[in-house]
Amino acid sequence: MIYKMTITLKDGRECLLRNGTGDDAEAVLSVFIATHEQTDYLTTYTDEMPITLDEEREFLDKCTEDERGIEMIAEVGGKIVGNAGIACIKNVDKLRHRASFGISVDKEYWGLGIGRGLTESCIECAKNAGYTQLELEAVADNETALSLYRSAGFVEYGRNPKGFKSRISGWQELVLMRLELE
Repeated sequence: MIYKMTITLKDGRECLLRNGTGDDAEAVLSVFIATHEQTDYLTTYTDEMPITLDEEREFLDKCTEDERGIEMIAEVGGKIVGNAGIACIKNVDKLRHRASFGISVDKEYWGLGIGRGLTESCIECAKNAGYTQLELEAVADNETALSLYRSAGFVEYGRNPKGFKSRISGWQELVLMRLELE
């Protein structure tokens, strides 16, 4: 999916939100490593990164061609500082209406509106792709993220008390959230 929009951040700088391409693979992997080292709220650890540079390049190019999915990047001053994506839960009749959503932003850029911009852009892309439901899971202790998702219209529909087993803090409860797009 192709996407491009510029937003103004809270500090006055501009942020380009666009679909990532194979040319962005190295920077996207770099921000992936950075964001996964900065918080214990994301799904994986950097030593579990299951993708090579060539695989990331191929993945980003495939997403660009995908009419129902996107890997979106946030770029400030030419630097990729975050990413988000939507993907079909599973391309079968009973699940084709549902998409998953994930996001991460470099800690240096938290609080500027990038997370909101990525979230709103992914919601727009999900609607344009014909999804009727967007879903996510977030660590219950991550109140900043939960507040963002609630303000974007996501509602909680359940919890998994042992959703993550953190190397740092032990069990982490996951909040299951969904947004109806119709």
